[in-house]
Amino acid sequence: MPSTAAHVSPQIQNGRFRNPARMHRAALGKTLRIVWRALFDKPAGTVPATPIPVQAMSRAAIEAAPDETVWRLGHSTVLLKLEGGLWLTDPVFARRASPFSWLGPARFHAPPLALDDLPPLEGVILSHDHYDHLDRAAVLALAGKTRHFVAPLGVGDRLVAWGVPAAKVRQLDWWRSIKLGKIELTCTPAQHFSGRGLSDGNSTLWCSWVIAGSAHRVFFSGDSGYFRGFKAIGDRFGPFDLTMIETGAYNEDWPDVHMQPEQTLQAHIDLRGNVLLPIHNGTFDLAFHAWQEPLDRIAALADAQGQRLATPAIGQPVGLAAPHVDTRWWAAMAR
Repeated sequence: MPSTAAHVSPQIQNGRFRNPARMHRAALGKTLRIVWRALFDKPAGTVPATPIPVQAMSRAAIEAAPDETVWRLGHSTVLLKLEGGLWLTDPVFARRASPFSWLGPARFHAPPLALDDLPPLEGVILSHDHYDHLDRAAVLALAGKTRHFVAPLGVGDRLVAWGVPAAKVRQLDWWRSIKLGKIELTCTPAQHFSGRGLSDGNSTLWCSWVIAGSAHRVFFSGDSGYFRGFKAIGDRFGPFDLTMIETGAYNEDWPDVHMQPEQTLQAHIDLRGNVLLPIHNGTFDLAFHAWQEPLDRIAALADAQGQRLATPAIGQPVGLAAPHVDTRWWAAMAR
């Protein structure tokens, strides 16, 4: 298993991973005000007033589904059936996106199926180690039924430390690729940060992914601010049948690490995407905007610019051959 010790990454500076662009650094007072507001002064509407619709899934239905089917399970967790195998991005099945079971952002909805009901997986694809993208309990539950765990540098070391067999773990630097069966995975840049505690900030790498089969090509953003890397990825690997790009948890106080919907759509265009599937919304309360605002805004922007969206309900299947599924399920919910 390649590790951070076996590969000197150009992304490391002074022992920590970093973004090529200079990031804004919030003063301590501003950071404390953001934390206070998040804990004690959230505006109304950041949590849905009525249950989010979820289409139940089953192992039998997944196994019977045609190849090149995609299901959004919530937040940034997406199940893809490609070349006869199943691939799962950033699996989070926990009730809270938090190190604590009793504190932190709670789910708006249950996953559309239980972890135990997932068929065996060809691979789990990880973008970074934040709690809303890397669920330790889910990873350990999946370890026995997953052939490969593919992660950016350092995240793989974390999985092995948790008990995932080292032989199953592959970790890559930006612009490195790996062929697993008929799927080629390329670790591509993102503009973000990492860490799960007070002392491990940026000790692991963050990334996006190009997921390429014989017939279709998918982009998975993980988390990222808008940066010129999207254009570079599109020039090198596009066009994409489907781009799965974060659209949520944005705020003017952290402009470098999450995108406003206008930037999400521009990233999709930069990537030369055919259909955009907005992710990173509808599951956790991670910002100060209304929970449905990211979907409202990206839908209006796509309409205005003639871009195609895939907005399936949680658990609803989407086919890569024709991924334009514009249900706008959130519009009928109580505001």
